[in-house]
Amino acid sequence: MNFLTDEQIAWKDSVHRWVDRDVGREYIRQCDMDRAFPYDAYEKAAKLGFHRLLVPEADGGDGGDIFAYALMCEALSIYGVDFSVAIAGGIFTAMNLALHGTPWQKKTYLEPFMRGEVRFPISMSEPNAGSDVANVQTRAERDGDHYVLNGQKLWCSGASNRGAMILMLVRTERTQDKRNGLSVIIVPNDTPGLTIRPLQTLARRSVVTTEIFLDNVRLPATNMLGAPGEGWKIIAGEHLSLERIAVAASYVGNAQGAVNDALAYAQQRVQFGKPIYEFQVLRHMLADMQTQTDAARLITYRAAELASRGLPCRKEVAMAKLFASETLQTVTRQGMQIMGGHGMVPESDMERYFREGMQSTIGGGTSQVQRTIIAQEMRV
Repeated sequence: MNFLTDEQIAWKDSVHRWVDRDVGREYIRQCDMDRAFPYDAYEKAAKLGFHRLLVPEADGGDGGDIFAYALMCEALSIYGVDFSVAIAGGIFTAMNLALHGTPWQKKTYLEPFMRGEVRFPISMSEPNAGSDVANVQTRAERDGDHYVLNGQKLWCSGASNRGAMILMLVRTERTQDKRNGLSVIIVPNDTPGLTIRPLQTLARRSVVTTEIFLDNVRLPATNMLGAPGEGWKIIAGEHLSLERIAVAASYVGNAQGAVNDALAYAQQRVQFGKPIYEFQVLRHMLADMQTQTDAARLITYRAAELASRGLPCRKEVAMAKLFASETLQTVTRQGMQIMGGHGMVPESDMERYFREGMQSTIGGGTSQVQRTIIAQEMRV
């Protein structure tokens, strides 16, 4: 049974064809090896309207639904999650502007984003605020018509890239409940007083993960997204749900890519006089890999469908992120085992999938956080 409509299948297939025809796995591989952002592909995607997909029609977008976005993320990630994040990751951040931005902010930031001229990384984590994201200590203090920012952010993917407008979670007030007093402010990455240092991380090589130091960074108060103190509502109440659907779909797409590559290798690699696919132990391994990937796809589609209909889905989103990330990790590890030494070199692509699989259970909320959310939602 296929749960997608003909229109949804056509959309997903068209994105797949674009990745194969106009981008190619070699380009994606080289960006990873060079730790270089895929600017050319990003601009091509913008011309095709990818960045407009979720933006409401009233703001100049296409007004598409979350399910269509999830299908796009799945198709984009066939040769790597990092590529999907580079092209489509900014879309879930841009939706914060669509939902909470002023007319000036939308014209200044959202319109150039849809044209492919800027990027929207999100910066939440700090040295002491990872899973405990409400523990943000970076301060934004009001000074007349400006805010002055001081502190340090960590694990921000894409902050150093050209035209990056960082949506940064900061503390504007100290309160007893640390979830209060948080705000989101738009920080252009060329603002004086901002120092951005790329990190040599295992994954996210082409998007580039960074740490950020803020030393009396001065920004107009008009850069505040939403009202002061609404940061927790914006990030925890809306942003993370969409982000986790997007990354879960990307993990599914990359898991399928890993299965495809491992299967092709097993059918071509000859040992002991026959293709290694003929050995039952490897056929069963591949069967398990495909089964897990299909299960991850279905659980992700369920979350995307509920979200697209505006229904409560906190538990289902956490399940999708948990299961899809752990599936990618398992499938890529098995792919490495099937390919043996050949899987250890960049040209095989499997080692890139494996690295991204290791990151998948940490970024965007750890597996432990997802299990906690699921357990909370199970209470009666």
